[in-house]
Amino acid sequence: MIAIVDYGMGNLRSVWKAFESVGHPSVVTRDPDTIVNADHVVLPGVGAFGDCMANLERFDLVQSICSAIQSGKPFLGICLGMQLLFTESEEFGVHRGLNIIPGKVKRFAATPALKIPHMGWNQVHMKGSCPLFHDIPNDSDWYFVHSYFVDPVDPSLAATTTSYGIPFVSTVWKDNIMACQFHPEKSQSVGLRLIKNFGAWRG
Repeated sequence: MIAIVDYGMGNLRSVWKAFESVGHPSVVTRDPDTIVNADHVVLPGVGAFGDCMANLERFDLVQSICSAIQSGKPFLGICLGMQLLFTESEEFGVHRGLNIIPGKVKRFAATPALKIPHMGWNQVHMKGSCPLFHDIPNDSDWYFVHSYFVDPVDPSLAATTTSYGIPFVSTVWKDNIMACQFHPEKSQSVGLRLIKNFGAWRG
């Protein structure tokens, strides 16, 4: 069973429907025991970084997320769920994250030629062989909605990059953790393939 973490924010139903559509049973939950005992865990996210961290703490979910990751089970962060894994974010002030992946979440610099948020389809360039992207063509288009991007301390964690004014890390891979800035559940056939790959991955 795949546990999709419910902390009161995010596009939970569309993520759940995507997993169900590719044959991976999943449950939307904020029960710590369900998260810890799941085979796979997904942390989706839409909203402000600080508010989401506050909700994770309010619903007593921080420890269960950290325990799930430490157990070695496959873990997927999506969009803000990716950013929350980092040390801190500069969104509306400085906010501490889960600090599972050392690094910062930074805002795109506004320019006349660059609209913020980065919204719509953009190419994702693979930097090596990553299980999430099995049978997915390099430089495929994925759907993004974000104003902030991750900057890991260890650049080797970047599994993919994308360009939007600057090149930025669009997927990280660290041991049993995969996390992507784009929304696979909104990225049509390639997104569903990634979701299927994650559900079959054993970390």
